[in-house]
Amino acid sequence: MKEIKQGCNLNNCFLCKHCLKDWVPAIGIHKKNFELKKGQQLFKEGDTVTGIYFVFLGKVKVHKRWDDEKELITRFAQPGDIIGHLGLGNDPVYPVSATAIEQSMVCYIDLPFFESTLNVNPQLTYSLMKFFANELQESDKRMRNLVHMPVKERIALALLTLKKQFGINPAGAIAIELSRQDLSSFAAVSYETLFKVINEFLLNGFIEVTGKSFRLINEKALSEMALNL
Repeated sequence: MKEIKQGCNLNNCFLCKHCLKDWVPAIGIHKKNFELKKGQQLFKEGDTVTGIYFVFLGKVKVHKRWDDEKELITRFAQPGDIIGHLGLGNDPVYPVSATAIEQSMVCYIDLPFFESTLNVNPQLTYSLMKFFANELQESDKRMRNLVHMPVKERIALALLTLKKQFGINPAGAIAIELSRQDLSSFAAVSYETLFKVINEFLLNGFIEVTGKSFRLINEKALSEMALNL
């Protein structure tokens, strides 16, 4: 990835929104901005933790190895989101990988400065604690879904989750362009299964697909399928 001078405006990311205003100039001095091309990796699973990243522009997928040939996308990060926080535990390695799914820009804070920031910003520490708690709850729900939900329902839920997170674009499609491979990784199903279910959804008039864009036509039917098991 390429370091650039322009970048974070010191207003919108998780760090800047929750720290003391008097601390923002210190962030401006210590931060670094990096540009990522589509498909470029920010860090990979097993890398030594050196710092924390905040998305300023673009979208980044956070993913883990499922087996030798598959991956599981645990979440998508968008502008304002924090990435790399799962490496803050006693084992100083990233347990996940992060890859840009479109041209993106991230702000980087090294670990010593981030720890200093937490020590002098109690509101940031509290906000981060709540963020961890919410992420843990979502992780628990996701694991239950993987165990108990049939594949068709998981795909419906994945589409609904993406719409809830990203909203829709002017054309009415979910405001994230996603390959079917990435969608299958997010729904935790095989590509072949996703292909069959997406075709079924198309035939039933539940969705429309244009390239990598997905539009939910019958959201009620998808919701009943995913949420009323």
